[in-house]
Amino acid sequence: MLRTGILNPALLSLLARVRHTNTLVIADRGFPFWPQIETLDLSLVDGIPTVAQVLDALRPNFVMGRVFAAREFTEVNTPATVEALRSRLGEVPLVLEPHVEFKRRVPQAIGLIRTGDTVQYANLIIESA
Repeated sequence: MLRTGILNPALLSLLARVRHTNTLVIADRGFPFWPQIETLDLSLVDGIPTVAQVLDALRPNFVMGRVFAAREFTEVNTPATVEALRSRLGEVPLVLEPHVEFKRRVPQAIGLIRTGDTVQYANLIIESA
């Protein structure tokens, strides 16, 4: 029986299939459904869990190369919210691009994790190293 780390079996299965340079989307509660992508819905209620909480859970065992986010995230959120994301990533490069370009990356992802996050443009695409 697992005692630490990620306990959700569906999430563990999804993560086990991510390989070098594959991507994984962590999305907010309003992110569109993509029929061609395996979607794991972790949302419970507004704000639970957040994209940041899922990212924190992945960090110990997921080797990240780059993280993509919509440029609009930095335009509509407070500097503290933006800095919280940057500090979570540490040395992992954060690539900001227009939201339209961000969404063009989504169909190539191995999977999509939907959260209950309500922060505008909180969606991330993480690339494995």
